[in-house]
Amino acid sequence: MIDPAYAVMMARYNGWQNGQLMPVLEAMSHEDLTLDRGAFFGSLLATANHLLWGDTLWMSRFDPSVEPPAVPPKDHAKLHPTIQSWAADRFRMDGKIRFWAEGLRTLDLKGDLIFTPSTLGREVTVPLASSIVHFFSHQTHHRGQIHAMLTSAGQKAPVSDLFLMPEDA
Repeated sequence: MIDPAYAVMMARYNGWQNGQLMPVLEAMSHEDLTLDRGAFFGSLLATANHLLWGDTLWMSRFDPSVEPPAVPPKDHAKLHPTIQSWAADRFRMDGKIRFWAEGLRTLDLKGDLIFTPSTLGREVTVPLASSIVHFFSHQTHHRGQIHAMLTSAGQKAPVSDLFLMPEDA
């Protein structure tokens, strides 16, 4: 289904995209970041928090050295109260994602992932490779929401085309 090169490319893409979003978000006022814009999680900050919370949860499933999110699922959109604390944690998580992806071998992508999602309250078993695809798709989906909210807020949203990612990203 996928190979380690896919995970590395998507980890690079994730870091590149978040690196472009950070200065745009950090330049906005707290009021603009927390304004309910009618998105699924409401605001830019809540959506950014949800995405980071989800990345942290999935990484804790993929890599035992990563701690699960510090807040319970019901508070995922409140993970960080400010964009500055979010940006610092986002930067750290993006580094962990890239380090993890760069260490994957083909054999690591085989088999199943077993976990208990809070939404179901029961153990599930899913192919690891499809879980990794979901992980990266989830990132892209919610960054798309952030992109749309930035555009509607009159901000210049960064380029998001994968083929435009610089080689050094």
